[in-house]
Amino acid sequence: MGSALWLLVLFGIAAAVALFAGNNQGSVTLFWPPYRIDLSLNLVLLLLAASFFFVHAVMRALSALFDLPRQALRWRTQQKERAMHGLLLDAISHLLAGRYIRARKSAEAVLAQEASLTASAQEPANSAQLRAIAHILAAESAQALQDRSAREEHLKGALEQASARDAQGTRDGAVLRAARWALEDREPDAAMELLKSLPQGAARRTVALRTRLRASRQAGQPMEALETARLLAKHHAFSDVAAISIVRGLAIDLLNGAYDVAQLQRAWASLEPAERLVPEVAIHAAQRLMALRGDAQLARDWLLPVWERQASLSASLRVKLVGALEEGFDSLDGGWLARIEAAQKANPRDATLQYLAGMACMRRQLWGKAQQLLTQAALGLQDATLHRNAWRALAELAEQREDATAAALAWKRAAGE
Repeated sequence: MGSALWLLVLFGIAAAVALFAGNNQGSVTLFWPPYRIDLSLNLVLLLLAASFFFVHAVMRALSALFDLPRQALRWRTQQKERAMHGLLLDAISHLLAGRYIRARKSAEAVLAQEASLTASAQEPANSAQLRAIAHILAAESAQALQDRSAREEHLKGALEQASARDAQGTRDGAVLRAARWALEDREPDAAMELLKSLPQGAARRTVALRTRLRASRQAGQPMEALETARLLAKHHAFSDVAAISIVRGLAIDLLNGAYDVAQLQRAWASLEPAERLVPEVAIHAAQRLMALRGDAQLARDWLLPVWERQASLSASLRVKLVGALEEGFDSLDGGWLARIEAAQKANPRDATLQYLAGMACMRRQLWGKAQQLLTQAALGLQDATLHRNAWRALAELAEQREDATAAALAWKRAAGE
């Protein structure tokens, strides 16, 4: 459609020119004394048009001629920039391939090429960002080669270049890399200081939080590590299973850092409600409280949510729960005894519950019932520690009855003979 319209326009112009030129009787007379020159108006118009196009062509040719040096300079600059970008790609490729010496040389070649262009007043676009990235690549290679002085020198250069307006985003990357290098050198305090220098938005990125988590764990700061792990879990930086495992381990580390009952209670209070319901955490907290000679009733209160769902726990966790409860049996109250008896009656063939109920009855001086439950438990317990404790308790009960034969047999069973 467009071509057809152009043809129509051209035909119209041709028709208009033909009508004008065909009937044009005008003439142009030039007086050049003593001469007189008569020319057709159509010829004059054609000569004027030809002169215009000729002058225009001459001016274009002269402009192109005088522009050759500038074009040659631009071509050389483009070649240098292409070579510089090729060296940058080589540096990245060598770094990924583990060829650190070549990566470092390529990055330093990029810096040299860029300095040459800048010195000749041909500074490339985004030059500050380019220099910063080259410095980071060289520093990364130096870190892999254990050349700490070169790494610090290039890191300083990267941070200086990243302060420019067109390289602000690169500064965060340089700081994060420096924090990672500090962790590799086992310097968590230096890594934490670097992370604190990040803007608030950058400090909440997943990579920054992961680095902070590693730094706080290396520095032995379980509370800081736990708070960071919570943020990472909210950001879905881990799978659900991994998040639970990491938070559980950090919560246990936090509890292990308490060296008196007051510290332990503060550590327990700093945990979130969901974390206190984790069986491993609650059991460990109760065991830690008993090891610090704390209140057994408080330990049982911490264990109560876990006890209420003890039927769904794994065998190993149930054994740990029984051990934690057993440590506070000296002050066992009637309410807990009723809970234990109710659980044992609800599952009478469970050897672990038989053992727990038997030990509770023994501490409450219910000798006959304790002997019955412990005898049944001793025959079915799979855990070696509980099995040994059950026979030891039976031996003590036999000695109390002055049954030397039964006591000797129980002691032998407890010794594993």
